Amino acid sequence: MTVLAPAWRLKFPLLLLPLLLLLLPSPSLLGTPSCSFSHNPISSNFKVKISKLSDYLLKDYPVTVAANLQDEPFCGKLWHLVLAQRWMERLKTVAGLKMQELLETVNTEIHFVTSCGFQPLPSCLRFVQTNISHLLQDTVAQLEAMKRWITHRNFSQCLELRCQPDPSTPLPPRSPGALEATELPAAPSHSPLLLLLLLLPAAFLLLLAVWCRWWWRRRRRCRTRCRTPVPQEPAVLLLQS
Repeated sequence: MTVLAPAWRLKFPLLLLPLLLLLLPSPSLLGTPSCSFSHNPISSNFKVKISKLSDYLLKDYPVTVAANLQDEPFCGKLWHLVLAQRWMERLKTVAGLKMQELLETVNTEIHFVTSCGFQPLPSCLRFVQTNISHLLQDTVAQLEAMKRWITHRNFSQCLELRCQPDPSTPLPPRSPGALEATELPAAPSHSPLLLLLLLLPAAFLLLLAVWCRWWWRRRRRCRTRCRTPVPQEPAVLLLQS
């Protein structure tokens, strides 16, 4: 025999569904993607690895570098490594077995940039041709500069490569109190998280109020049913033949 559940038992979970959705963090509260490193991803012998690769490569092998990448004192070093890492991946597809091993060894030193969600390269970037030795020398310089403080900085504001402004376009006026940025503040994801933490108690109280109202109405209906006499069905006598 099928027993139908009372209507109020079905309505109660439906009342909780909007409240549970309120507790889920919305995309706007997630903030800027994080790009920081708790452990130093740059080894102590990265210069040796790059030097071995340089010995096997043709010094005048043509590559391209960004000519108008913004000279930003904080993010610029990371941007140079992003472009260099893409060249390592590209060269591995056309190199021999021995060269692939050397390229992968160098690529391991700069592969940490792929853990950050960089935006696609801007269309304003202009690339010029240079040789591979110049690219490797620049990679050594950027790694050497970042190794000392990479674990003490947050690069969440560097996820979009920027071009130098067009010389024909006048620069915006600069605030008199503005200073050259040496360290960017941490990603502004703490404020949305703090707002979420403040909303949790209010959502919990609202959930508790709905549950109390549901429980009170259930108890009231139970009392009403208990007071209503249940009609007795006539007994059925079984006659034995």
